[in-house]
Amino acid sequence: MIVLRSPKGWTGPKKVDGQQVEGTFRSHQVPLAGTRTDDGHRQLLEEWLQSYRPEELFDDNGRLIEDLRGLPPRGDRRMSANPVTNGGLVMRDLKIRDFRTYAVPVDQPGSTTSEPTRVLGAWLRDVIVANPETFRLFGPDETASNRLTAVFEATNRAWNAERLATDDHLAPDGRVMEVLSEHLCQGWLEGYLLTGRHGLFSCYEAFIHIVDAMLNQHAKWLKVSRHIPWRRPISSLNYLLTSHVWQQDHNGFSHQDPGFLDHVMNKKAEIVRVYLPPDTNTLLSVADHCLRSRDYVNVVVAGKAPQANWLTPDEAIAHCTRGLGTWDWASTDDGAEPDVVLACAGDVPTVETLAAAGLLRAELPELKVRMVNVVDLMRLQPPSEHPHGMPDAEFDALFTTNRPVIFAFHGYPSLIHRLAYRRSGHPNFHVRGYKEEGTTTTPFDMVMLNDLDRYHLVMDVIDRVPGLGVRAAHLRQRMVDARLRHRAHTREHGQDSPEIRDWTWPAGDSA
Repeated sequence: MIVLRSPKGWTGPKKVDGQQVEGTFRSHQVPLAGTRTDDGHRQLLEEWLQSYRPEELFDDNGRLIEDLRGLPPRGDRRMSANPVTNGGLVMRDLKIRDFRTYAVPVDQPGSTTSEPTRVLGAWLRDVIVANPETFRLFGPDETASNRLTAVFEATNRAWNAERLATDDHLAPDGRVMEVLSEHLCQGWLEGYLLTGRHGLFSCYEAFIHIVDAMLNQHAKWLKVSRHIPWRRPISSLNYLLTSHVWQQDHNGFSHQDPGFLDHVMNKKAEIVRVYLPPDTNTLLSVADHCLRSRDYVNVVVAGKAPQANWLTPDEAIAHCTRGLGTWDWASTDDGAEPDVVLACAGDVPTVETLAAAGLLRAELPELKVRMVNVVDLMRLQPPSEHPHGMPDAEFDALFTTNRPVIFAFHGYPSLIHRLAYRRSGHPNFHVRGYKEEGTTTTPFDMVMLNDLDRYHLVMDVIDRVPGLGVRAAHLRQRMVDARLRHRAHTREHGQDSPEIRDWTWPAGDSA
């Protein structure tokens, strides 16, 4: 490597209009802005260009002289054709074991629990083992916190400096790139992908915003490079966002921000994908898909806390392939037109929606409820807006055009409205999500503070299903009282009540 240190604007005009240009900020502007109208500026420009001695570089016809024409590299030595800079030419597919080998058992929906990212960590461990030279895990000092510690059974953190006896899993040949700098992790991963290799960036959800501008540039590069015929596809830029907004019993308000999803959704539709797997098996299915994909930015949001498992591996594959769909076992419409649609996207919103469906089943058995879960957020858009978009006819059949839709969402509610605003039934959508409330508190208190809890969802149904308000007034009051009771419990005991902590489907359906 040769490093040249030179003054800013070196070899350009040293002074213009009596002001120093070379070596100052002015050389970064347009140093000679008046060349069209100012003879002095035009003369300075001519002197500047003549300083390159063009008569020694070009012949009388303006062509580069023969001696110089032979200097540029040819073939694979050209910058654009060199495999070092066009990594897709040398990229090898990852060797990945069937993720179903790592799946958790689900005899009945909600019958078992697991920590989604901890299970994913075991799968990633074996991805590293099978691909010792082509896969790395990146993260800002949070691999253990994000429950991916199984990877350390197979590798270490990459480290070339001094090591102490108290250090943990540090080695020069480590495959985990971990340092408390989101910028550095992003830059490392981007460079690694550009050389034809593969990786995953794991980060706390709130702090991934630090690389917003870097994501912008990579997404723009992907968008342009996809249309350059000699530029070969590279592995997708994969984000795993965990320690998310709804589980802040140890952190607080500073760690609450699901807005990276909004930022990603601004990028070109052919490039970005956002996935919100509701349980462990769907997370495994989504992760498998993302690591196999090319030329995308994939964002996966998944919790690390213990939670219920809803779908078997085969059900998870089918659900993730569809991107969204009804959960018939949680619905009571029995194939008929529903009175209300309960929709959700995200693991915690899924739990609260299921709990609300259970309450409605127990308290209002005559009400026809359709439960819809969304894994692939892009499915909410029309096909004209995104390649994964759902056709209007299918969307209308699923969500209806004339029934209220109560949508519990992981992020800011406005994003769902933005995705669905073209749909004919959009005026019926009522979205609950994060609204900048909360601090270090219990998980259920967090959802109550943002009106995403099961009791508030039931109240939304009562308020929006025509004719239900009068008939269900007593139930609505019980929902209000339940919220007050559980909030008082968290304040008195510092944890959620057993009724919430031990809730399972379909038991525990009373208020």
